[in-house]
Amino acid sequence: MIFDSFEIISDFLASGGDVLRVIFATTLLLWVFILERVLFYKFQLGELLKERENTWNQRQDKGSWFAHKVRECELSMIGQELNQNIFFIKTLVAVCPLLGLLGTVTGMIAVFDVMALTGTGNARSMASGISMATIPTMAGMVAALSGLYFGNLFENKAKKFQAVAEEKLVLEI
Repeated sequence: MIFDSFEIISDFLASGGDVLRVIFATTLLLWVFILERVLFYKFQLGELLKERENTWNQRQDKGSWFAHKVRECELSMIGQELNQNIFFIKTLVAVCPLLGLLGTVTGMIAVFDVMALTGTGNARSMASGISMATIPTMAGMVAALSGLYFGNLFENKAKKFQAVAEEKLVLEI
C-alpha cells in the first residue's frame, strides 16, 4: 500500500521532469514553514504573550521615557516572534508559479526538439513533451494556492496578536 503510493509519486515526478522535483522540494519546504507557524500559534504563542505581560507588569516604572522604550522593545520582540517565517512562506508562494513556468518552458523545448528530429509525425513523443510542460505548471499553481491561504492567515493572525499585546502592555501616564 505505502510502496504503491511511493511508486505513484515517483512516476508523477518523473513525468514532469527535473523541474517538478524542484517544485516538490520547494513545496515541502513551504509546508515545513507552514507547520512551524501552526505549532507556534497552537503551543507557544499563549506562553510568549503571558511571559511578556508578566515581565511588563513586574516593572515599577511604567510611565517614563525609558518605560516607553522598554515597552517598544517588548512589542518588537513579540512582533518578531509573530512574523517569523511568514516572509519565507510568502516568498515560496511567489516562487512556485515561476518554477511551474520554468517547467513549461523546458517541456516545450523538449517538444520542439522532438519536432526538429522527427517532424510533426511522431505524436507520442510530442505528447510526452507537452505533458512535461503542463504538469509542472499545474503543480506550481497548486502549491502556490495552498501556501497563499496560509501566508495570509498567518499575517492576519500576527497583526491581531500584535494588537492584543499592545493592549496588554499598558502604560501609565
